[in-house]
Amino acid sequence: MGCLALNASFEPLTIIPSRRAIRLVLDRKAEIIEVDDSRAFRSARDSFPCPTVIRLVRYVHVPRRFRRQVTNTFLFARDEYTCQYCGRPRHQLKGRQFLTRDHIVPISRGGLNTWDNVVTACSPCNNRKGNRLPAEAGMRLLTEPREPNYVQLVWAVRRVTPVQAKYIRMFYGEDMLEALQNRFDAPRYSSSQANGRS
Repeated sequence: MGCLALNASFEPLTIIPSRRAIRLVLDRKAEIIEVDDSRAFRSARDSFPCPTVIRLVRYVHVPRRFRRQVTNTFLFARDEYTCQYCGRPRHQLKGRQFLTRDHIVPISRGGLNTWDNVVTACSPCNNRKGNRLPAEAGMRLLTEPREPNYVQLVWAVRRVTPVQAKYIRMFYGEDMLEALQNRFDAPRYSSSQANGRS
């Protein structure tokens, strides 16, 4: 389990390893907000509770125009692990079927590897579409692809504990927490499914 790092403003930033969190606290760069009483870090002389939430002492500026490269991990999370053509979620795929990355305008036809040109597709739909535009294949997208916002990018593949979740709720609201919780509960992406097609 990692530790949730909050900005000085209590804005959730990221999950970091607990050892890194302890180092930030010992260096007086952060303070402990929540701990896991069942775990501790011990040295020859001291014992420190295992932090689950820390807050940075100084405010760190986070650029709102932060851009993340398109990867299958973030793409599948953005599309809620669901084929954007047939609507089947990953857990409904059978046998040798799996999720893939589909370029709406194929790269061979001038399409780019950008958030607005890629969608999650199950392997049967990707094979059916092939090197065509969706309309040419008699297919249509269920949603219009867009670049995820900063919060979605940072938290798309993170898991948090209920204690950590309350700080996400406090800063971003219940709606954001529910949207992220749906992603936390979705079946996780496996590296064995990385052989997506265009």
